[in-house]
Amino acid sequence: MEAYAGLDLHGDNVYCGISDENDKRLFENRFPCDIETICKALEPYRAYLKGVAVESTFNWYWLVDGLKERMFPARLASPSGMEQYNGLKHGNDKSDSFFLAKMMRLGILPEGYIYPKEERAVRDLLRRRMRLVQIRSGRILSLEALWNRETGKELSSNAAKTLTEKDLEEALNDKNVRMSAKQMTEHVAFLNGQIKDLEKLVLKQTDLKSEFAGLLTVPGIGKILAMTIVMETGAIGRFPSPGDYASYCRTVDSELSSNGKKKGKGNTKNGNRSLAWAYVEAANFMVRHCPEAKAYFQRKMSRTLRVVAIKSLAAKIAKACFFIMRDGVSFDVKKMFG
Repeated sequence: MEAYAGLDLHGDNVYCGISDENDKRLFENRFPCDIETICKALEPYRAYLKGVAVESTFNWYWLVDGLKERMFPARLASPSGMEQYNGLKHGNDKSDSFFLAKMMRLGILPEGYIYPKEERAVRDLLRRRMRLVQIRSGRILSLEALWNRETGKELSSNAAKTLTEKDLEEALNDKNVRMSAKQMTEHVAFLNGQIKDLEKLVLKQTDLKSEFAGLLTVPGIGKILAMTIVMETGAIGRFPSPGDYASYCRTVDSELSSNGKKKGKGNTKNGNRSLAWAYVEAANFMVRHCPEAKAYFQRKMSRTLRVVAIKSLAAKIAKACFFIMRDGVSFDVKKMFG
C-alpha cells in the first residue's frame, strides 16, 4: 500500500487528510498547531507514506522543520501553482488537504523550495533590512515633499538625511510644520541605526555562502546586495538555466499570447520579490559605476521608458550572476555586453 498525506495549514490549526494510491480516504482530522500531536497521527502510516505535503503559508517553518527532524517525507506545496476546479460549488479544509494528497500521488504537486533551516534566519534578517530601507525611503520622500511645499525649494535625499533641528527652525516658521518635519527626521535617524545594526550582524556571517566573493566582482553590487542575492537564491543548482533564474527574479516580462497576439499577463508575482528588488538596485548602481552598462542603459532609454530600461539591465545582471554563482567565476564585462 502507498499513502499520501496533505496538511492544510492555518494560523491556529492543521487539517490532515491521508489517502491511498486509489484515492481512498484513510484518515482525516483537524489538529492544533502542535508538531507532536500531528506526528502521532501520522505515525501509523509512516511505513506507507510517500510524502507529506504542507501548503506554503506564512507559518510553515515549524511544521516542515518538525516533520523533517522526525524523518517524515515533508514536501512544501506552492499555492501559486495550485488551483482546484473552478466549478466546484463547495470547498473546505478537508477537500484542500485531500487535493494536496491527490496532486502528490499524480506527481503534479507544484513544490516550493525548502530553504535550509540553518541559513533561513539570515535570509529573513536581510528581508527585514529591505523592509526598513523601504520605510526609510518613504519617510525621506515625505520630508522632501513637505520641504518643497513649505519653502518652494527642493531637498535632496542626502540633505534630508542630515537635517538638524537648527535647519528646521531656520527654514520652517510654523511650529506645527516644524514638529512634523522633526518627527520625520527622527524616524529616519532611528531607521538608520536599526539598518546599520542588522548589516553589522549579517556581514559577520558571509562565510555561509561560498558564492558571496564572486558577486562582489560585479560593478554596483556591494556586500549587502551580494549577501541578499546569494541568500535569496539558495541552491543555484535548482535553476536549469539563466533564463529560469532571471524569471524567478521577476526580471522578465509575464505575457500570455496566442497566434502571435497578446492575450494578457501571467502571474506577475510568481518569483522572488526580494531578488527583484535587489537586481533593480544593482542595475541602478551599475549604471553609475560601469561605462558599458551606462551605454547599454542609454540605448534602451532612447527606445523605451526608464523603468523598462532598468528592468532590462537587471535581467542581464541576473543572468550574469547565475553563471558567477554556478561556475564560481568572476564578472566579465565583455561577456555581458560584448
